[in-house]
Amino acid sequence: MVVENNITRPNIILTGFMATGKTTIGRLISEQLDYEFVDTDLLIENRYGQKITEIFREKGEAVFRTMEMDVARELGRKEGLVIATGGGLVLNPINVAALNKQGLIFCLVATPEDILERASCDGAVRPLIEGPNPMERITELMKGRQEVYRHFTQVDTTGKTPEEVVGVLVALL
Repeated sequence: MVVENNITRPNIILTGFMATGKTTIGRLISEQLDYEFVDTDLLIENRYGQKITEIFREKGEAVFRTMEMDVARELGRKEGLVIATGGGLVLNPINVAALNKQGLIFCLVATPEDILERASCDGAVRPLIEGPNPMERITELMKGRQEVYRHFTQVDTTGKTPEEVVGVLVALL
């Protein structure tokens, strides 16, 4: 494992678009490496007592993004974590800088078709793709985030089992 700046257990941060497998892969890799797992969306929901969809609807995206920034700063001071971020968390360079202090950021990617299928099957409400044409919205959002996501080591989850993706990530470490 890479050891930089006297960090003995660098955080492993998984980012990427919704439904690319961040939470599933994060849980598996944390078990394999004996790290603590943290999902930033679940942490926010537990901390503020509301689902992400409710926060978006009642308080707006800007308030949610501030909550994400607070969580990124907090987690960036710890080590020995596998962190699954919300898909938009790394769009803010302040969050990236906070997380990079103690960790390695990997971007999970998948095709828009896989994303739509996974998002439709997992039962989660995805406020950013609600509407009449979710595929069009996914494509639009992915295109808008592509420039940021390309700065991180990318791991394609399309057509792979979670265990296969964990194997790729462990090899990269």
